[in-house]
Amino acid sequence: MNSGLCQYYRCPDGYERIRWRDALPTTSGYFCFGRNSTCFGSYEGQRSSPAPTEALRDALSEVVIKDGFAYLPFNPAQVADNLRHEAYVGEWRQGSLSTLSRIYYFLRPVLPVPVRRHLQMLHLRGWDKLVFPLWPVDCSVDNLMEQLMLLALKASGASRIPFIWFWPDAKSSCAIMTHDVETRFGRDFCHALMEIDDSFGVKASFQIIPEDRYLVEPVFLQSIRERGFEIVVHDLNHDGHLYRDRDQFLERAVKINSYGKEFGADGFRAAVLYRKQLWYDALNFAYDMSVPNVAHLDPQRGGCCTVMPYFLGGILEIPVTTVQDYTLYNILHDYSISIWKQQTAIIMEKHGCMSFIVHPDYLQQPRQLSVYKELLTYLDRLRQDNNVWITTPREVNRWWRQRAAMTLAEGSDGWHILGTGAERARIAWASEVDGNLVLSLDDATRNTSAPSGAIAIEPHRTPHGPLADESLRSISVVDNASASL
Repeated sequence: MNSGLCQYYRCPDGYERIRWRDALPTTSGYFCFGRNSTCFGSYEGQRSSPAPTEALRDALSEVVIKDGFAYLPFNPAQVADNLRHEAYVGEWRQGSLSTLSRIYYFLRPVLPVPVRRHLQMLHLRGWDKLVFPLWPVDCSVDNLMEQLMLLALKASGASRIPFIWFWPDAKSSCAIMTHDVETRFGRDFCHALMEIDDSFGVKASFQIIPEDRYLVEPVFLQSIRERGFEIVVHDLNHDGHLYRDRDQFLERAVKINSYGKEFGADGFRAAVLYRKQLWYDALNFAYDMSVPNVAHLDPQRGGCCTVMPYFLGGILEIPVTTVQDYTLYNILHDYSISIWKQQTAIIMEKHGCMSFIVHPDYLQQPRQLSVYKELLTYLDRLRQDNNVWITTPREVNRWWRQRAAMTLAEGSDGWHILGTGAERARIAWASEVDGNLVLSLDDATRNTSAPSGAIAIEPHRTPHGPLADESLRSISVVDNASASL
């Protein structure tokens, strides 16, 4: 059975010690798996809840460990996919636009900015009362995988389990800067913005709208490439109607794919983070960046509930894990980096990817520009003090695909990583201490093909998770196999 554990951690298949009933009910609902992981999926006995606001049944209390396996009342792979694919929000939210939304986008080009802000705030009212996904960052998928790893340790009797570290060269976590260029004024500010980014050693991606908004000349695109920045296709014309209906989407997808080839772009992002993940197979891109981690403050609610990239068929989704600059200034009225710092702290605890959207269109006022430079200063400090990998989406895509194809093989002299890019990969270890998952990575566990002088991270203990000491004691253990694989 495939629980998703080995794909997430890239650990040997022999540690896939998770089982569940084959015949689960077809209806889905909400339940929890410890304190920090809200789940949505089929549950044995149909004891889940129809809404996340109710008191949720804790599936952890019903886990049984027997004969070297942990038996769960649900399918964790299904739950992880349901969250990543936003299956819990229902079809009516999966990219469909209400009549009011269509009217708004029809009138948006002629609406004064204060009117637009007022309408957006009316649409978003009550966002702070939503309990799921969890604001400001939801790590339900990542917490679920941590719990599965702890169960695999307990079921196998192993003292520790090897896996391939999340990022290359032992980087503790990852950060990408992305710039959505929405107007001619934003386009004209791109050169100055590249100067600013370069002064902090940051290479970003520029999401370019191919049609209607502004003229996209080859010399403009070449100026971005020549400086080592990346070009991403941003919708078709940013009218908010990309996913209005299937036939229109397919027509637009042909044009979007053509612009992808013309621009030399590997990635795509839809306007306003509208999305319908079931239709992504029509997009000929290596990766997408349209899915928020938690979307309480976006027109389309939902969220993928993970801080890690994940595959949607052949497309890698790199989720937006931090609040957009426009939202920060115009909806939250916050001209500081405090929320960004709060979000990055949570993401780094999970060793995830910090993904930022900062628009050149909104950086031409001194106040906003000052805040952005403060953010860049903060990210540069994280790179120096916390070994954060600051890179481009293209490099994240390249690495994540390489890692997904790597394997761990055990030889007489220990474990080795096999596959393209293995020279940058590192072997890490998962172990359990006092009910907590501890991830360690040091010189002794480097891949033998790794270059000497690579930086190693210190052993890391996750914050109190759903499998804290009391939760572990609630698991029923029957005839547990104690032999380590």
